[in-house]
Parts: sequence; C-alpha cells; structure tokens
Amino acid sequence: MTPVLALALAIFPLCPHAQDLGVIGPVYAISEPSLLDVILAKLRAAEASGQLDTLQREARAKVSRDIREPAPVTGIMRTTRPRSFYYDPSIIVPYAITDAGGKVIFAPGTRVNPLDTVLLTTQLLFIDGRDPAQVARAQIIHEQHPGRLKLILTGGSYLDLMHRLHQPVYFDQAGSLTTKLGIRQVPALVSQDGKRLRIDEFL
Repeated sequence: MTPVLALALAIFPLCPHAQDLGVIGPVYAISEPSLLDVILAKLRAAEASGQLDTLQREARAKVSRDIREPAPVTGIMRTTRPRSFYYDPSIIVPYAITDAGGKVIFAPGTRVNPLDTVLLTTQLLFIDGRDPAQVARAQIIHEQHPGRLKLILTGGSYLDLMHRLHQPVYFDQAGSLTTKLGIRQVPALVSQDGKRLRIDEFL
C-alpha cells in the first residue's frame, strides 16, 4: 500500500454500510431562461415597438456619413508657421528578398530606398476639405499642374470635393500618411527631391 493511499484511508475510512440521511430541505429543479430565448424575446419586442427599425435606420445613416465624410485626422492644424523639411523613405530590409527563381535581390540588413527605382510622378497635396480657403488654393494648384497632383484630405467629404473638382480625391484614413511623413499642418505639398521627399507646409 502506498503512503498516499494509507493516508487517504486513515482520513476517510471505508464505511461497510450505506445510510440514507433523508431530505434535509426542499429540492427545486434548476430552471433559468435560455440566453438565446431572452435575446430573441427582446428582438421581437423591439421589432413590435418599431425600435428595431429605428436602430437599423440610424445604423445605415451612420455608415453612410462615415463613408461620405470619414473622421478627420487628429493632430492636424491649419498652417500658421510655414516650414519645409525632408523625409527619407529608405528602409532596412529585415529578411532576404528573393525573385521568382529564389535568387537573393536584397540580403538582410540592406538599406533600400524605393526612390532608387520608383519615381513620384505626381505631387501630393494634403488639405482640410472643410476649409474653403484650402479648397480654393487646391483648385488653383490643380489648374497649374493638371494631371500631376493628387489631392488628399485630412478632413471633410472627399466625395463632395471629387464632384466639385471633377478629379479623384483621396482621404488620409486614420492619418497613416501624415503620421509617416511627419505632416502637422495643412495645406502641405509633398514632392520628390532627389532621393528624398520634400514636404512644404504653406499658408
């Protein structure tokens, strides 16, 4: 007999006879409503009262607003103090990049600048579409550089502006581009200058 089993038998000795101790208190069946039934009941009540239809209309309206006019980029202000600076798009390759045949094009740790092989053929103009002065300025720049300007909003409705200007208009979703480029003021013009990008935040 193992020590553990001997200890268990000493603490809980085997009883030769089973004994009915009777009922100590009342016994109730376990009864609780199904979560699914509760949810369905609430949905039926909301449908009957018209609340569900109201919620659906509000949800559709919100989605439509968000599509037409996304949330403005936070931390971007109208230019008060013009400045010019540069952005180096170079990256350090973390792993080997190979071609279709498995030949290594870039070894790990290689510094790669996309502007060595790809040119920025159009300028990028960032503006707040809610500011009529910035929109008017964008129209002038667009007329001066037809086909060589991409308009990117940090606020406002890109769809409305696209119809007004009759050209594609983009939106800097969640501030991904302005954050990467270090843009803090608009209007801001981004253009290629050698192997770097030049950013001009102007009045």
